[in-house]
Amino acid sequence: MAKKKFNIDALWKVERLGAPSLSPDGAQAVCSLARYDMTENKSHTSLWLLSTLGGRPRALTHAGEKDSQPRFSPHGDLIGFIAKREQEGQKDEEPQFYVIPPDGGEARRIGQVATGVDAFRWFPDGKRVALVSWVWPNLRGAAAQAKAHKAFKARKETGYATSEATYRYWDHFIPQDRVPHLLVLDLTTGKTTDLFEGTAYELSRADPDAEAFDISPDGRRIVFAQDPSPIKPVDARMALTELDLRTRRFTDIARDPEWDFGHPRYSPDGDRVAFTASHQERKHTMPRQLAVCPRNGGRWEVVSAEWDHEVNAPLRWEEDGQALLFVAEQRGRSHLWRFDLADRRAEVIVAGGTLAAFDKAAGTLVTLADTADHPAQLTAHLPGEEPRRIETFNDTLLGGFAFGTHEERWITGALGDKVQMWVFYPPGFDKKKKYPVLHTIHGGPHTAPGDHWHYRWNYKLFASQGYVVVNVNYHGSSSFGHVFLDSITHRWGELEQQDIEAATDWVLKQPWADRKRVFASGGSYGGFMVAWMNGHVKPGRYAAYICHAGCYDWTAMFADDAYSWHAKELGAWYWDDLAKVNAQSPHAFAAAMKTPTLVIHGALDYRVPDQQGLAYYNTLKARGVEARLLWFPDENHWILKPRNSKLWHEEFFGWLAAHDPGPRAVGKRSEAAAVAEQAMARAANASVKPRAKTPRRS
Repeated sequence: MAKKKFNIDALWKVERLGAPSLSPDGAQAVCSLARYDMTENKSHTSLWLLSTLGGRPRALTHAGEKDSQPRFSPHGDLIGFIAKREQEGQKDEEPQFYVIPPDGGEARRIGQVATGVDAFRWFPDGKRVALVSWVWPNLRGAAAQAKAHKAFKARKETGYATSEATYRYWDHFIPQDRVPHLLVLDLTTGKTTDLFEGTAYELSRADPDAEAFDISPDGRRIVFAQDPSPIKPVDARMALTELDLRTRRFTDIARDPEWDFGHPRYSPDGDRVAFTASHQERKHTMPRQLAVCPRNGGRWEVVSAEWDHEVNAPLRWEEDGQALLFVAEQRGRSHLWRFDLADRRAEVIVAGGTLAAFDKAAGTLVTLADTADHPAQLTAHLPGEEPRRIETFNDTLLGGFAFGTHEERWITGALGDKVQMWVFYPPGFDKKKKYPVLHTIHGGPHTAPGDHWHYRWNYKLFASQGYVVVNVNYHGSSSFGHVFLDSITHRWGELEQQDIEAATDWVLKQPWADRKRVFASGGSYGGFMVAWMNGHVKPGRYAAYICHAGCYDWTAMFADDAYSWHAKELGAWYWDDLAKVNAQSPHAFAAAMKTPTLVIHGALDYRVPDQQGLAYYNTLKARGVEARLLWFPDENHWILKPRNSKLWHEEFFGWLAAHDPGPRAVGKRSEAAAVAEQAMARAANASVKPRAKTPRRS
């Protein structure tokens, strides 16, 4: 039977696996599995148990809706996780800590943390866990925290008052007057102890997780990353501090105002701490490197200084303490590496695709990795054996669809450098035929997509609509060395455009390319790039643009959550050198913009506030340039709800179809054209409302 064309409904039927955690003997792995319902417009996340030795996966939890972050206990008798559930008639107002035996049974809540649980780690004895929770720092005791939380939830005021430099992050406001502390929860009594109570210590306010701290193998100490500055900016330079749980004494083990430290991890013998270190005083784009600090008072040392790669958490020591495992990018892919401390040598032990997570226990390694051809899969790597898939969750679903091929290409871009380009072909591609071309320009700018399955910008899905999809890892992208990454600093737009244009030049030389049907789309920094190109590329080269959550005006961008890095990237504050800032800002070139553009933005986007998209759209309208706006009141920088994602894709493909000058078959409309007509019709019906009076300015 002929296979179907991959579509947005199928994409949302893909079951999404979370990071694995291995049992101490390496025989079992547990992970979360998210399933989405397009009709109900919601997701359900449960925990699954998988054997690394063979056998079918088994659902471990059923009753919860958002069971997440599962971790085996040190003895393997329990699996801890975080969830919001209803138990014994009591419904959780905030996420709580739960445990469940791996051999089945009911999950049970341990204690009640009024301020909620964001992340956790097991103590080596398996009798306690360390929790991350946002607390009122001036209060003492769990009862006082619970009382304050109840009063805050019951208040009638909606105002948010603050004097903090960082008050909102990504898509949420930082809890008012609260900070993230480490708490210890006793599994027997359910009681908690705030380790930072009465001190000025706190974890990072930017989504602190379980990688922000670690517990020593003897359970007597905790090392954590903390910002010693009283201002707490979002781009803080963190120090590493150790707490002796018996004496309650805090000691800095790595603190330098020129460096940013994070992701600490004790060695198996507890005598050393590995962590990431970035020399921010030298350059804000400096990569995270691998560093090690002896606990006997010796000086910390960057051990990967000669290796031009960025080290990504989590870090995991090998059992002999002679090497560390971590994930790092290389040329548009992401691999699992082993870094040998003795000879300072890094080697790939599991190659991507895009390796997203891993765990290792008793010699068994489990990895979670995807490629452009398939979503994330779990694979077991046992000593002396070939790697083996331990699940097949999406195989039947995806087996019913036809997918095109893709390839990695290298072109000569800006500065005469070789630039990587990924090309995705539609199913049944015939190089003798003509095809429309779609640029998907990545965000960041310091990222490097390529051999990766994306749930929001899925290149195979785009190609299945009949486009040849081009994805350029332009100057500024990660995984090609620091010089390449840093090359765009203080001159945003310049080199990136040259790279994208070089890719377009390459495309137009191909016999299959239809030069009248070339489009460019991008999100975040990619949105910045299409807005930039609209003011710098000769009209007509691209039939239409799509700008998702794009930066448009660097002066107005000061409303974002990361304003403290603007001068680092642009080379000046706007009040000191407005000309320099405007020279890198698309809005300053609005007079040259003529290409039709679809603008998409979410109101909960605090990284690129929706004012940016609205200003761009309004500017195009005021200039008489054809434009369309898709605005979501309930989405952030990403479109995460199933029905909103479907609408996003309908508008996306509809816009392309509406501006495709290619021929239409007589008596048979293309699917994209039909989608375009439906989208336009909905918009027309929605706009038939009584005329409102023009509002007066206050």
